Amino acid sequence: QVQLVESGGGLVQAGGSLRLSCTASGLTGGTYFMGWLRQAPGKEMEGVASIDKDGRTMYAPSVKGRFTISQDNVKKILYLQMNNLKPEDTAMYYCAADRDLRDLVLGRGINYWGQGTQVTVSS
Repeated sequence: QVQLVESGGGLVQAGGSLRLSCTASGLTGGTYFMGWLRQAPGKEMEGVASIDKDGRTMYAPSVKGRFTISQDNVKKILYLQMNNLKPEDTAMYYCAADRDLRDLVLGRGINYWGQGTQVTVSS
């Protein structure tokens, strides 16, 4: 059984930082891309960042230069370091795993999701 469990969300002032973590278990039988997606109220799901097994990363233009995705392959933990946070970063953030990178980028047809962690950035 696949489980993705996020932690690390919270309330922070604009310009502050947060680090999200996602502990993964049960991902067997092949290679998965890992990623973070977010959804703000009234908006569509947005792919924030993704990473492959070799550490190659992709970022949404809105977060590039401010967010960093990384992973600990031994502990099977995915991270999202978020710096210089802006009010527009306020959203529910989800950890996800998928065999197709395009699904993580587009936020569609995701194989596995976490339960989400709320990030709120005050101005």
